[in-house]
Amino acid sequence: MSYTRPLDLKHGRVDLSHGSGGRAMAQLIHDLFVRHFDNDYLRAQTDGACFPLPAGTGRMVMATDSHVVSPLFFPGGDIGCLSVHGTINDVAMAGGKPLYLAAGFILEEGYPLADLQRIVVSMAEAARAAGVPIVTGDTKVVEQGKGDGVFITTTGIGIVPDGILLDPRRMQPGDRVLVSGYLGDHGVAIMSLRENLSFDTAIQSDTAAIHGLAGAMLAAVPSMRVLRDPTRGGLAAVLNEFASAAGCGIVIRERAIPVRDEVAAACELLGLDPLYVANEGKVVAVCPADDAERLLEVMRSHPQGRDAAIIGEVIADPNGFVQMETTFGGRRMVDWLTGEQLPRIC
Repeated sequence: MSYTRPLDLKHGRVDLSHGSGGRAMAQLIHDLFVRHFDNDYLRAQTDGACFPLPAGTGRMVMATDSHVVSPLFFPGGDIGCLSVHGTINDVAMAGGKPLYLAAGFILEEGYPLADLQRIVVSMAEAARAAGVPIVTGDTKVVEQGKGDGVFITTTGIGIVPDGILLDPRRMQPGDRVLVSGYLGDHGVAIMSLRENLSFDTAIQSDTAAIHGLAGAMLAAVPSMRVLRDPTRGGLAAVLNEFASAAGCGIVIRERAIPVRDEVAAACELLGLDPLYVANEGKVVAVCPADDAERLLEVMRSHPQGRDAAIIGEVIADPNGFVQMETTFGGRRMVDWLTGEQLPRIC
């Protein structure tokens, strides 16, 4: 396909014609998105993608997520890979094997094409690494001052095998609560950059696609009650969602919760609680007590779960309270987040 002039990916900027449906938009899609996301489905450049699903393999799952993180580039990632990882993880947390992705872009007039290409390349690399192709999408351009550079919405389709049913309402007193590793890395990486903070050790976002880890966990313990990735609102929000849905309480142990020293120090400096800080590459799991040690072993044998820990248990409590045993020997409530602790974090 040829155009009057080549797309200037080094010095060019997004303009309104890139969202007009005309030649400029076709060129942007062809020279940038199709070039980097290239696959048979996307190459057809239709408004949707038709794809086969394995016969008799279980139920379908679909998840969608919009990404407005600020800044767009941060230690350990950017909005591009984050948009891929986030939706893949949402499919995986429903017990699904992610198969395909769709991506929608809202671009602000004047945004540098070089930075847009960097984001697209990051998305393409993340999708290829995860084995989940981007098969269709959409692009819109808004006037300068009416956006914030780039917003991305991704939608994922996957298959949940028969026999897997993840629902917090299945939780029972005595069940164990596990996390796959250190908490708070993503949120602190973003906030450290915003506040221009530096530490002896660089704090990197944990953004990653965790469907491989989730698949290994479900294969080992198909009786799993529920999985969730603790993004906005962090661990505290997830546990309160679980407890509210199940009509049970949860007690966690402060000493057992993995938090890096530098993350804890940054949270203290910023006035944050690590329990409420977002993560983008971790999983919270609840399983029957008899399966907890086996699940922990499987998690620790996977590269993304080597720092996994059993952090608490489900208890009988009709109020659905979440409590934490502190290092001082007492207990405190871990309540729902009030307001927005960390805006524009994902």
